Amino acid sequence: MKFSDLGLNSIFVKAIEEKGYSEPTPIQTKAIPEILKGKDILASAQTGTGKTAGFTLPLLQRLSKQKHHPSRSVRALILTPTRELASQVYENVQEYSLFSDLKSTVVFGGVNQKPQVKKINKGIDILVATPGRLLDLYRQKVLFFDKIEVLVLDEADRMLDMGFHREISNIISLLPNVRQNLMFSATFSREIKSLAQGILNHPVQIDVSPGNATVEAIIQRVFKVDRARKSELLIKLIIAGEWEQVLVFTRTKHGANNLCKKMINFSINAKAIHGNKSQTARTAALAGFKDGSVNVLVATDIAARGIDIPLLPHVVNFELPNIPEDYVHRIGRTGRAGSNGEAISLVSIDEYAYLEDIEKLINLKIPSSIPQGFELDPKIVPEPAKKKKNSSQKKSNKRSGKSRNNKRRFKR
Repeated sequence: MKFSDLGLNSIFVKAIEEKGYSEPTPIQTKAIPEILKGKDILASAQTGTGKTAGFTLPLLQRLSKQKHHPSRSVRALILTPTRELASQVYENVQEYSLFSDLKSTVVFGGVNQKPQVKKINKGIDILVATPGRLLDLYRQKVLFFDKIEVLVLDEADRMLDMGFHREISNIISLLPNVRQNLMFSATFSREIKSLAQGILNHPVQIDVSPGNATVEAIIQRVFKVDRARKSELLIKLIIAGEWEQVLVFTRTKHGANNLCKKMINFSINAKAIHGNKSQTARTAALAGFKDGSVNVLVATDIAARGIDIPLLPHVVNFELPNIPEDYVHRIGRTGRAGSNGEAISLVSIDEYAYLEDIEKLINLKIPSSIPQGFELDPKIVPEPAKKKKNSSQKKSNKRSGKSRNNKRRFKR
């Protein structure tokens, strides 16, 4: 199947071919025709499935068929959870609208708003935004939503995870009642379905990732290692393997900074990207990673939303996420566009339960090994799972002088 078979105009087919794409992905095949019909969409699609083009191309075609409002007011609003994702989506909007006269811009916090306001005042058709900055500009009467025809919620699950439910509700209340709504999420969780009920009108439900299946082209491996030696092992893997581009995930900002310092001490060009970094620093780190001047990008899950690196060869989970779906998001950044990719997880004994949850989700036993020279310390044993005590047991413990907070520690 070709993009022209989906009902797209030649100018948009030409734009996507300019990017080197010839055949639509499953999410594009299913979503584009329905969006062109004017239907509301609730779609589940993982990172790297081509979902951005799946909603951007038909959105652009819809807008291109109608005359601009004299004031060139915003007619399509795309909401994203993070600045990085907003920038990535905006870049795609620009690329796909290359041969049309549609205008667009992006707004997000952490940077001076004056350049953003200047572009809005010149008139735009499509606005990509994060919720906080969008509401700020609305309150300042820089933006008006009365002409919006299409609303897109991209990575809606992450927006809820980040606590944007109230902001989303406020924005929805300001929009025209008659509009097309497109919601994209990694999963159809209970929270997402509840949010969709209040926004979407008889939506077409699309799921291209049944069971959260991972990309087949990704080679997944687990290296079991003591937590104290994870940095040493990662540095050895990067140097011995001569890895030129690797995305590393940590659970905390502090952990990302510490890991970067250790790699820099071994002359590895590494940068950290997380919420405490300025937008300028985050943008520079991401740009360096894309152009090859930065070899290792260490990121937290939230900061990594929207990172889209073509042909990224390596993703490393320095720490496993405690939410299994986040593992799928992470490794989905490699093995794209038919290329091979490798996802390595460094798993310490206290993360075995996380690994079990991930394997249940993806329905796959990930091959694991203990690297030579990194044998596990036999003194470290897993803490036994604790059963929830009933009230009578708690009272008995209290009478015998046992503390409810007395937990067994790892034996060393």
